[in-house]
Amino acid sequence: MRALLEESRAETEALRAELDETNRGVVALYAELDEQANELKEATELKSRFLSYMSHEFRTPIGAIRSITRLLLDRVDGPLTPEQEVQVRFVQSTAEEFSDMVDDLLDLARIEAGRLDISAEWFEMVDLFSALRGMFKPVLDNSQLNLVFEEPVGLPRLYTDDRKLSQILRNFISNALKFTPQGEVRVSVRLVDGDRVRFAVADTGIGIAPEHLNSLFNDFSQVGSPIQKRLRGSGLGLALSRQLATLLGGTVSVASTVGAGSEFAVTVPVRLQSEDTATATTSLSPAPADGGAGAPLRESGPFQSTPQPDQPPVA
Repeated sequence: MRALLEESRAETEALRAELDETNRGVVALYAELDEQANELKEATELKSRFLSYMSHEFRTPIGAIRSITRLLLDRVDGPLTPEQEVQVRFVQSTAEEFSDMVDDLLDLARIEAGRLDISAEWFEMVDLFSALRGMFKPVLDNSQLNLVFEEPVGLPRLYTDDRKLSQILRNFISNALKFTPQGEVRVSVRLVDGDRVRFAVADTGIGIAPEHLNSLFNDFSQVGSPIQKRLRGSGLGLALSRQLATLLGGTVSVASTVGAGSEFAVTVPVRLQSEDTATATTSLSPAPADGGAGAPLRESGPFQSTPQPDQPPVA
């Protein structure tokens, strides 16, 4: 019995020692994971600060280039030859694309840093469509392509951030126009499940292969195609749209058939919940009036609506 007791005691001590060693390994593993998590957090913060800083720094030269091209095209300093006008317009369009890319980078950096300002207001969808129609009318110069906005009849008012929603739709419409050589781009909206609305942008363009659909909303994602090779883009617009939709309590989706066209959609609640708004809203420091590198971290919207936080949605 004594021998068995000694043997049992020895086994218990061995198990205790093994358990202590395992616990030390677990503690060390947790410490290593915490360290890696902190390093990842610091790297993410550094990336966000870098993107934000560089985006602001790029604004000043971009603004100067756009101003100079406008002066040249207005013939303030004298006439231009036809070839000079072509070159100046090329510089102007490139600067505008660069400006859009910088804005997208800045928005993504702000989202990652949790510093995006969400301002919900009541507004009519017909006003949103009217503003978008007016925005794209000057740039629609393809006689073989029609941009159609279906009238949002019998739909409730929305309580959400109209600027962010407009930004999502602008990205969808711009892409549709870019990759639809002829035919139609149609923008529509319908009520879903009584408390959500689905905005869709459907085109008759080149379409997207099934294997590319899952990666479309990733950062810097672009689909290889003959048209894509001729057109410039950052691949940030759709990624930003997905992030903005999430902040608005919604989702994005895409359906496409090669050679027949695509449909990009965003579905958002009719009324953005106050707790979602409080989570996404932060106070941003005021910016100088010159609009340079320290310009305000808030993009201009397509239209302004009057806040009516106590008014329920009506049809």
